[in-house]
Amino acid sequence: MGDIAFAEIIDTAEVLEHDGTKVYCANCQHCKLVRNSSGNEGQYYLRVRCDAGKWRKKLGEEKIYKYFTVARRSLDSCDAYEPMGDPKEYIRELKKSLPIKDELYTL
Repeated sequence: MGDIAFAEIIDTAEVLEHDGTKVYCANCQHCKLVRNSSGNEGQYYLRVRCDAGKWRKKLGEEKIYKYFTVARRSLDSCDAYEPMGDPKEYIRELKKSLPIKDELYTL
């Protein structure tokens, strides 16, 4: 599975204007869903990364977030933000559809 826009995973994603109050990373075209190996052959966790390179640790390494927590990731502003839908509606629906804990998937 290659990188795909996280918003494409959720059926409610539509392209609308950003309301200017808060930037939710999950609502951005750069927010990508990726597989992250669990260490057991054929099993993985879903993780989310920013393909614009905006999520970095202090030493410059890329930061990857857990799939089920991405709806909480927000910024005051981001120069790479490209909205995928109405933030309020999108995040509300996203929170309903995300799992409540980390889930292990099998190929």
